[in-house]
Amino acid sequence: MPDPSASLNVESLSRLRDLLRRRLDLIADRALREHDPAAQLDQLRLVSEEIAAFHREHQAALPARLDHFLERGSFQKAREFIEGGG
Repeated sequence: MPDPSASLNVESLSRLRDLLRRRLDLIADRALREHDPAAQLDQLRLVSEEIAAFHREHQAALPARLDHFLERGSFQKAREFIEGGG
């Protein structure tokens, strides 16, 4: 459960936003998927693990909606939440 007294700094939110963008970019990368699907899956796995680690590390400071999106794997919604300023 998020701690209302905790807060994320801009740097942390930027890091999460970049991870979420990277994941979406990998999903959209047709050339990589066609050329080396195993590499694409490996890269997706790695960035997904980084997102999960970020979530675990910062969960107490996350706004409730952002925590909800990350908990449920709604990464597009999480990115939109961050880019929309919450």
